[in-house]
Amino acid sequence: MREIIAATGNAHKVREIQSILAPYQIRVLPAEAAGRMPEVLEDGLTFADNAVLKALAGARAWGRCVLADDSGLEVQALGGAPGVHSARYAGEGGNDGRNLAKLLQNLAGQTDRRARFVCVIALAGPQGLLGVAEGEVRGHIAEAPSGNGGFGYDPVFIPEGYRESFAALPEAVKNTLSHRSRALQAALAQGLFSALPD
Repeated sequence: MREIIAATGNAHKVREIQSILAPYQIRVLPAEAAGRMPEVLEDGLTFADNAVLKALAGARAWGRCVLADDSGLEVQALGGAPGVHSARYAGEGGNDGRNLAKLLQNLAGQTDRRARFVCVIALAGPQGLLGVAEGEVRGHIAEAPSGNGGFGYDPVFIPEGYRESFAALPEAVKNTLSHRSRALQAALAQGLFSALPD
């Protein structure tokens, strides 16, 4: 069983990553298992920029192999917003509810509701960056939230080929479709996890 630390304070993300990587004998530890999460100014222009910043900061702080992700929602009619600002869309200290409300308000009356979730995974170790991988899932934004699962924008995102939102789909189904799952699968296919210690 190989180990990696997830450089995130988001417990939902940690659980999702743990669930996706468990069949590959990769144990994902939350950041608090290694100590305090280092402060990182996420001022990158892309998801990849921010994922790399977080992975390198965690690896330097803890001297361990670290996985970081940066992810968000890009909405066609909003010119790709909220994009890298997805977690802070309603302002600093914004939460899922306020972000969701602002998104739906900004899409009021819009007929083009196409969107995609993007996730970039970065792995780093004490020796530096091990690599990055990206995943995406396309779909559209619903008129109103539905479902009790997921987090973030999941209640309004309906993936292509489905009628239910990510928040309404069973977790096992979401974990095969999600942008995070696809980024992790790409990282596995690229052999990025092969450098992890046993």
